[in-house]
Amino acid sequence: MEDQRKTIMIVDDNTAILALSKDMLKNYYKVYPIPSGEILLDLLENITPDLILLDVEMPHMDGYEVIKTLKATSKWAQIPVIFLTALSDEASELKGLSLGAIDYVMKPFSEPLLRRRIDNQLMAESQRKSLQMFNNNLSEMVRQKTEEMMVLQNALLSTVTDMVEFRDEVTGGHVLRTQIYIELLLKKMEEEGVYSEEISAWDKPTCASSAKLHDVGKIAVSDAILNKPGKLTNEEFSIMKSHVNVGLQVIKKLEATMVGDTFLKHARPIVGAHHERWDGMGYPFGLKGIDIPLEGRLMAIADVYDALISKRPYKLPYSTDEARGIMEESSGSQFDPALIRIFSDISGQFAEIVRQYAY
Repeated sequence: MEDQRKTIMIVDDNTAILALSKDMLKNYYKVYPIPSGEILLDLLENITPDLILLDVEMPHMDGYEVIKTLKATSKWAQIPVIFLTALSDEASELKGLSLGAIDYVMKPFSEPLLRRRIDNQLMAESQRKSLQMFNNNLSEMVRQKTEEMMVLQNALLSTVTDMVEFRDEVTGGHVLRTQIYIELLLKKMEEEGVYSEEISAWDKPTCASSAKLHDVGKIAVSDAILNKPGKLTNEEFSIMKSHVNVGLQVIKKLEATMVGDTFLKHARPIVGAHHERWDGMGYPFGLKGIDIPLEGRLMAIADVYDALISKRPYKLPYSTDEARGIMEESSGSQFDPALIRIFSDISGQFAEIVRQYAY
């Protein structure tokens, strides 16, 4: 039957102390008597004890040096260490405790006292490991539940956006491409330090996923207007523009169904501000410059670029080079100049997304 006893290493340069300690403890623990700190460190490469009894005063490498090495080495740092010492001054004891020792036992020691000190510390260590295991299991449970929740929420978003895209006969692939554009822009912004303070607190995958919802308000626009084979009248365009406010209402209702508020945190500014313009001439609120939420400024670039490269009943698609030129010409009027610089740097990646996800 496997020996279930805990493993104790006793480190002392005094052979008499080693022999006495082993004799006291051998019936209760697996005991390794070790004559120096150097030999202890060699043995630890192959054997990990449950606790170390460490003499303070030893030649060559004293107990303080040994414990410094133990605590500086990740695979040994959690091994409990009890100092064995004949020193009775408070300064020596404080020094040992500050270096990471969990207890002190004064020499000469009695078997009952030594065993009680060892058992107390082994019990404390066992409880620490149990608590750590519990915390790890709890963290994994939370991670799994969060992942399940995200899958369900993403499924809900996909269902809602699919309802919109299936009604719109001319925008196949638009939702997917714009989401990927946002991912590319955020990655490059992070690399270049553009609006770094603001986006550092963002959950970027969640932000990009929320881009799926930018046109969710079109669910309330009639098919006749949504798929009209020609330019919209002023009245029809006013109805089309109303999709922003309808979208904000949809987001509000979706938020009521979600657990927590982080998942749709970026959806509201994406939906509400992606038709605003840098010069203040956009809709629905006529916001200008940095008063436009950053998510909306990003979505505007993704949305307009994809509209330019897409075929519409009233226009042929622009090439990716032509679309890039139009976007750059609108820097400072329709779009945030800092974000257009980012777009220009990665416009080749945008073009590649167009080729990969052509409809």
